[in-house]
Amino acid sequence: MSRLRTTAAAAALLLALPLSVAAAPALAAPAPAASAGAVVTATAADTTPTAVHVQLPRPTGPYAVGREDLHLVDQGRPDPWVPSAGPRQLMVSMYYPAHAGTGSPAPYMTAAAARMLLDGKLPGHSIPTESVTDTRTWAESGARPQGGHYPMVVLSPGFTMPRASLTSLAEDLTSRGYVVALVDHTYENTGTTFPDGQTLPCVMCGKLRTPEAWKALTESRAKDVSFVLDQLTSRPHPAWRYARMIDRDRIGMAGHSAGGASTVPALLTDDRIQAGADLDGTMDYLVPESGIDGKPYLMMGHPLPDGAEDDSWTKSWPRLDGWKQWLTVDGTNHGSFTDYPLFSEAFGIPQDPGTTVSGRRAIDLTRQYVGAFFDLRLKGVEQPLLDGPTAANPEVRFHS
Repeated sequence: MSRLRTTAAAAALLLALPLSVAAAPALAAPAPAASAGAVVTATAADTTPTAVHVQLPRPTGPYAVGREDLHLVDQGRPDPWVPSAGPRQLMVSMYYPAHAGTGSPAPYMTAAAARMLLDGKLPGHSIPTESVTDTRTWAESGARPQGGHYPMVVLSPGFTMPRASLTSLAEDLTSRGYVVALVDHTYENTGTTFPDGQTLPCVMCGKLRTPEAWKALTESRAKDVSFVLDQLTSRPHPAWRYARMIDRDRIGMAGHSAGGASTVPALLTDDRIQAGADLDGTMDYLVPESGIDGKPYLMMGHPLPDGAEDDSWTKSWPRLDGWKQWLTVDGTNHGSFTDYPLFSEAFGIPQDPGTTVSGRRAIDLTRQYVGAFFDLRLKGVEQPLLDGPTAANPEVRFHS
């Protein structure tokens, strides 16, 4: 059974489903109750929908978080989905340890991308764009960077999902002492805004109908990631002005859904990537029988009905030839490893009956285990959290 291409129409998954399978009736103006992750603000006119402002959980590490967005152009590679568009172009958000209070609040996403996200995932809705764009983040644009060199983690979001969906994870890793490169894969999500003001749509949504097509997507994403690494680590003129912060010898990759699945071809084709984490992504590119060169790997996902497991995970698990851990988080769903459950709760979208873990708790668990994985594998710091079940996190089951 596939966790990536779920076709259930449960409202709790609307913000995580591909456009080709998310079909919701028109939503009435939401009237959610306030929660720990949302601030409800009444508007002046009774006919205007209530604005709901989501606040992301505060990062847990000691560093303040800086952010800078990069526009990267791969002159050596035509866009794989729209060749007529010319070279492959990507938007990447760079998160870095910074000095607190030296920048301005970083936006969650642009208004155009937020509108395309809402219209694509919740057709017929009446949710104000500001309910997304006014989301409280913890990063500061233009903040002054800390000194030193830091390991880097590249993050790849799920198919149809913009890079903003992994903002909480990116901010937390950065606060723990990482540089994070959060990548938007152009034409593969609801909307990517570029510096010229153009917001490109999801050309590939609804077009991936075979295992071969999904495999090609993950292979393309691996190429995107390698290009990003080229741009960030090249000498003497990297594309990012703070590239000196990156420790080129300590690089990992993690992703959600298709982004998590893409870690397999990325690890196999790019020697710079030393560790990978898959958050609930079906491995359309299976781990080969020869393994992944002994690189450490974390698998973290939601439980499937009736105790089933994703076939691609059960096939790939014994082939992993380095340090490995497989975690199932009971009470979660496919979108629980992103920011989007916070929005579902704030907008009053019912959760799936099997979802018992709140959005904030799911984010907390994701941050804990992904952070511990990279602390262990990229920093060499022992992490008892990864040794087995703990009473503090009863939702997390370890597979052997």
